Amino acid sequence: MVINELLNKLEIEIQFQEQTTNSLKELCASLEEDYKDVEHLKENIPPHLPQVTVTQNSGNVSDFDSEEPVKVEEPAVTKKPSKEQRNIKEMPFITSEEFNSIPAYMKSRLTYCQINDVIKEINKAVVSKYKILHQPKKSMSSVARNLYHRFMDEETKDTKGHYFVVEADIKEFTALKVDKRFHVMLNILRHCRRLSEVRGGGLTRYVIT
Repeated sequence: MVINELLNKLEIEIQFQEQTTNSLKELCASLEEDYKDVEHLKENIPPHLPQVTVTQNSGNVSDFDSEEPVKVEEPAVTKKPSKEQRNIKEMPFITSEEFNSIPAYMKSRLTYCQINDVIKEINKAVVSKYKILHQPKKSMSSVARNLYHRFMDEETKDTKGHYFVVEADIKEFTALKVDKRFHVMLNILRHCRRLSEVRGGGLTRYVIT
C-alpha cells in the first residue's frame, strides 16, 4: 500500500512536470514569434514617425547620486496663451488596420507609407496656414498679410471653427503635386474619415475631421 501510494504520487508529479514542460515550450514558441515581430517592426519603421533622440550624461554617475541638495524651482506663473501658441488641429496618421480596410480598388498600388506621407504634408500646410491666421497683424509681412486676407475670404459659415485647407494652400506650403494621384489620396483620407469636403464659391475646402 505504501509503494502504491508512492507510485501514485510519482505519477501525479510526472504529469505535472509534463504539463509544465509543454507550457514552457508553448511560451518559448510564443516568445520567438514576438521576437520575430519586433525585429520586423524594427527593420520596417515607417519614415513618417518622429525620430527619438536619447541624451546621455557625460559622467557615469547619475544626477541622483550627487550629495548636493536638489533645488526645486517654483513653477512659473502660467500666462494666457497668445494667438501663436494656440493648438492647431492636425490630421492623425492612419493605422495599419485602417490601411488594410481600404478597398483594393481605392488604394490601387499606393502603400501605407505613401498615404501617411501625404497626411504629413497636408498637416504641414494646415500648420503653416493657421500660424499666419494666429499671428498679430502688426507683425505680418506683406506676403503674409495677402495670404491672411485670402484665408479669411475662403471662410464660410460651414467652416467656421474648423481647420481646413484648399488646393492653393497645398501648392503654397508643400511640394505635393495636386494631380490625379493626389485626389486618389484625398478619397482614401475621406474613406478613413480624416477629412471632409465643403464646396462653395468655386472652391473645395478640405476640412480636418
